[in-house]
Amino acid sequence: MIPHNSVIFGLDPLWLSTVLLIISYVVLLSERYNRTVIALLGAGLVIITGLISQNQAIAAIDFNTIALLTGMMIIVAVTRTSGVFEFVAIWSAKKVKADPMGILIVLSIVTAVFSAFLDNLTTVLLVVPIALLIVEKLKVSPYPFLFSQIIASNIGGTATLIGDPPNILIGSATGLTFMQFLTNLGPVSVVLMILMVPIFKYLWADELVATEQDKESIMRFREAESITDKRLLIISLSILLMVIIGFIVGEQYHIPPGTIAMFGAAVMVLAASYHLNSEGQAEVLHHALLEVEWAALLFFIGLFIIVAGVEHAGLLNILGEALIEFTGGDPAKTAYATLWLSALVSAAVDNIPFVATMIPMVESMEASLGGAEALEPVWWSLALGACLGGNGSLVGAAANVMVSGLSERAGYPISFFKFLKFAMPIMLMTIVIANIYIYLRYFM
Repeated sequence: MIPHNSVIFGLDPLWLSTVLLIISYVVLLSERYNRTVIALLGAGLVIITGLISQNQAIAAIDFNTIALLTGMMIIVAVTRTSGVFEFVAIWSAKKVKADPMGILIVLSIVTAVFSAFLDNLTTVLLVVPIALLIVEKLKVSPYPFLFSQIIASNIGGTATLIGDPPNILIGSATGLTFMQFLTNLGPVSVVLMILMVPIFKYLWADELVATEQDKESIMRFREAESITDKRLLIISLSILLMVIIGFIVGEQYHIPPGTIAMFGAAVMVLAASYHLNSEGQAEVLHHALLEVEWAALLFFIGLFIIVAGVEHAGLLNILGEALIEFTGGDPAKTAYATLWLSALVSAAVDNIPFVATMIPMVESMEASLGGAEALEPVWWSLALGACLGGNGSLVGAAANVMVSGLSERAGYPISFFKFLKFAMPIMLMTIVIANIYIYLRYFM
């Protein structure tokens, strides 16, 4: 804890940090103001009020997370210019003879897989516009496609370290590796995605019907024409594959994922532009940097600082002790409680700030539960609860907000309650299955 006299006006640091955290959450949830601006304002107040110093604030920023996100955004930006993602979508649609339900299932699976190995935010940016194009050609309702994209992106993103921002935060804070995420969360993600297929068919099979004429318009698409640069296609996919391999083997050499992603991004930009003159090289770099979600990165930075203020004041230790007291220090009960708490809260608020707040709280439980090994199932519970819980509402995850924005821009606004009515039962079902999985794998 920090002493009282280090805080402006002599205010109680515990009280002050709690008020700042609650205000930040409430304003973020209202969606009235830009979340990045609110996070940076909150971070500034944490420093100005003396909860932590500027040096402590800088130390609180998880630069591994920032580097990992930045590097992957650059890699995907360069890869996208080759047209490979459009190729996959068109090829997939033609493989199911342009049947709307078949396309929905295939696009959902493509999104789940891409979300695991790119990240779900980037994936929906790539796939949703293509899904909307197909919807227009087939003259069917866009909402089954949009809703299934949200569900699939969050389930797929659950499977790996880089798939969903909450996992990136957890992995960076704990040192849990790419392969640990894949082997612990991959199996349940695959099971859940398989279960989604009959659920989607039950919900929408009767609604998604297209005429033969409209199907023909899809079959006339030439997927080969979507590849705009074959040379770049080979280079970018090769480098992307090497980066993923780097995530897997880097743990043996203690190379953080952020370093691998940034190095891969630099190699990607160089490989894509080395044959050009200096102006051409600058243009490639400029385009890649424009595709980076700088607002999202600044949001993370602000969030890290706000949470650091709360942590220094001792609030998270108090909450962690309260949870331990509630579960009696039993590792299984603590894991289940963490799973359900994170799922329900992540459905109500963006799962990114929630997980950033929960990480130091879970860390404070280590001694009470018997060490780092006993704590590991709690980390997997936090990841599953936050990622799958994000499916519970339109504001639960960044990918949801992104899909909502893309659809509204295309003229298909998504009602908060319409999505809630569809998504909440599915989210609760996935959490029940995740709870069973945690029991069978770690506590049976």
